[in-house]
Amino acid sequence: MNDKDIDTALRKAAQAPDTLDPALLQRVAASLHPLEPVRPLPPTWLLVVALLLLGASIALAAAFRAGFYGFAKMDLLERVVIFSALAGLACLAAAEFVHSVIPGSRRRFTSGHLLLVVSILLLAVFALLFHDYHTDHFLSVGMLCLVTGVAHAIPAGLLAWLLLRRGFALNRVTAGLACGAFAGFVGIALLELHCPNFQAFHILVWHTAVLPVSAALGAFFGRFLNRRST
Repeated sequence: MNDKDIDTALRKAAQAPDTLDPALLQRVAASLHPLEPVRPLPPTWLLVVALLLLGASIALAAAFRAGFYGFAKMDLLERVVIFSALAGLACLAAAEFVHSVIPGSRRRFTSGHLLLVVSILLLAVFALLFHDYHTDHFLSVGMLCLVTGVAHAIPAGLLAWLLLRRGFALNRVTAGLACGAFAGFVGIALLELHCPNFQAFHILVWHTAVLPVSAALGAFFGRFLNRRST
């Protein structure tokens, strides 16, 4: 076969009629017709603000029902420092959660690293403000605060996940961890509003423990969703 024969064969192949069944093409076109453009998510900052408002509403509503005993016992400096710190750290956790459900978002920390950083910062704030090192009823009262904080963090996390349901988490475990960390700050905010026990070890151990416990529950929730989808 020479070059002329090859050119002739290529011309014949290019001139071959389309062998696709017109009925098949019509079925493909009909299946694509109902598709509509996806409505984009709101801006990241707006989602973060919505999460913060959700968390604040839950913490305030729960404290209104249980009593603002802790808030009433604080002086002005303690109120400003504690709730400013909680708001700032919760904002970091909320932003991480939002980024985790938007593929391609720019993230400076992993969810695990963020949890470590905010936990250390929270411990530092509490250590600077509380210096009563008595340990009266350390276990019984502490467990009550831990359970109370986590019990209010769980609905906060579920509602936060529902709020961002239109997002798509490529890694549901890390997204769940970030969601749980945000919810943990809701539980801690409630405890700071309600709990009048200002013993340093009580707050450093039991109040702060709400954060990693809630984050772990969020990660397990994300893992559960992964198993359901497979």
